[in-house]
Amino acid sequence: MEDKKRQYNLEERLINFAVMIIGLTKDLPNTRAANHLAGQLLRSGTSPALNYGEAQSGESPNDFIHKIKVVLKELRETLVCLKILYRTKLFKSEDKMKAVLKETDELVAIFVTSVKTAERARIGNRKKE
Repeated sequence: MEDKKRQYNLEERLINFAVMIIGLTKDLPNTRAANHLAGQLLRSGTSPALNYGEAQSGESPNDFIHKIKVVLKELRETLVCLKILYRTKLFKSEDKMKAVLKETDELVAIFVTSVKTAERARIGNRKKE
C-alpha cells in the first residue's frame, strides 16, 4: 500500500508542478523572447506529469525505465528554461520563480534516484534468472 501511496503522491506532485508552470507562463510578458520561452516551458514543464502517468502502465521494466528517463529529461529541460527566464528577469514574481526552481530541483533529484533504483532492480532481476 505504501508504494501505491508514494506513486499517487508523486503523480499529484507532478500535476501540481504542471499547474505551477502554467501559472508562471501566464505571468510572463508578451515579448518575442518571453513567448518563445513560455511555449517551450509549457511543453517541457507539463510533460513530466503526462509521461509519469504513461510510465505507470509500462509494458516491461525496460519500458518503465525509458519513460521515467523521459520524465527526467523533460524536468532537466524545464530547469534550464527556468534558469534562462530567471537570469533575464522576464518573470513578475521572484518568490513564485524561486518556488518553481526549488520544486524543479527536487523533482530532478527524485527522478535521478528513481532511474538508478529501477535500473538496479532490473539488473538484480536479471541475475536471479
